[in-house]
Amino acid sequence: MKNTFVVVLFFYALTSSSQTFRKYSNEFLSIGVDAAALGMSNTVTAHTGDVNSGYWNPAGLLRLEDKQIGLMHANYFANIAQYDYAGFAMPIDDRSALGISLIRFGVDDILNTTQLIDSQGNIDYNRISLFSTADYALTVSYARSLPVQGIDYGVNAKIIRRVIGDFANSWGFGFDLGIQYKTENEWMLGLMLRDITTTYNTWSINTEEYEKIKNAIPGENQELPETSEATLPKAQFGVAKKYVFRYDYSLTAAANLNMQFTQTNDIISTSLVSIDPALGFEFGYIDLVFLRAGVGNFQQITQIDNTKKLSFQPNIGLGFKYKGIQIDYALTDLGDQSAALYSNIFSLKVDFSIFR
Repeated sequence: MKNTFVVVLFFYALTSSSQTFRKYSNEFLSIGVDAAALGMSNTVTAHTGDVNSGYWNPAGLLRLEDKQIGLMHANYFANIAQYDYAGFAMPIDDRSALGISLIRFGVDDILNTTQLIDSQGNIDYNRISLFSTADYALTVSYARSLPVQGIDYGVNAKIIRRVIGDFANSWGFGFDLGIQYKTENEWMLGLMLRDITTTYNTWSINTEEYEKIKNAIPGENQELPETSEATLPKAQFGVAKKYVFRYDYSLTAAANLNMQFTQTNDIISTSLVSIDPALGFEFGYIDLVFLRAGVGNFQQITQIDNTKKLSFQPNIGLGFKYKGIQIDYALTDLGDQSAALYSNIFSLKVDFSIFR
């Protein structure tokens, strides 16, 4: 009956290795924030320009005209996991801006059955306890304009905290760099470099708890997992343009190239870099109502018979904005286009100008 903790420890072992680069390290930071961006399949690298830019591209913070707060909540995996985000940003002067955000991704009230059977072999349900596993990221963002016309840059400093009940926990840190450029004919270009110095996590394991379960499966988990992991850099390059029709209608078209410097199942995949393209659109009416759609996460999946199948992730969304208050909704797939895995995501953004 010790399988619960074995599964948790196995999950931890998958993401931890002594100074080893992991393809999926700190993956909770890849989920994204803001239902408006998620509805466009995350294709906002080039044109993001609000409080949520601290996540997507900190250079976009320079488009703020006043202080803003952003909030988001989402349930994942049939409400098993909770994902929460809060952000605040403000302009410092006409050439710089500052932001701070907090992300939590967690599973709460997990049954710990490692002590379900006592030393006499009897099942005692009073020995069951609860624990939570959660990942946290605190990000401080700074953006500034360059002397070159139209070019802005931003930097993120991230502190990462990961906790698996009383069994294991880690601290990590890393940096991101973002750049945006707006041409004279209103084209917008963006580049986001995540974990540019690599992001390091150092784990601490409760050896007393480990000793209780290390022999739960003979031949498995006999040694403590290694305690350091490093996250490889990633890059997103984006392009976007906004078209206005008859003053009342607008259409923003955007595209991203999401790059990982390792070989994956992306449709463009080499030993040097793998590239996953994404497209997104936002139709707006008098800057009041918005309809969004996007497609991304193109993957080559190998079937049982070794044939290849192209998988992709569609997303749609709605938004409503009135006097500095914006509410957004996104219906987004977690990756396999199964109706059971679609998630309803809501976010709120408030501009402090409504209080002036």
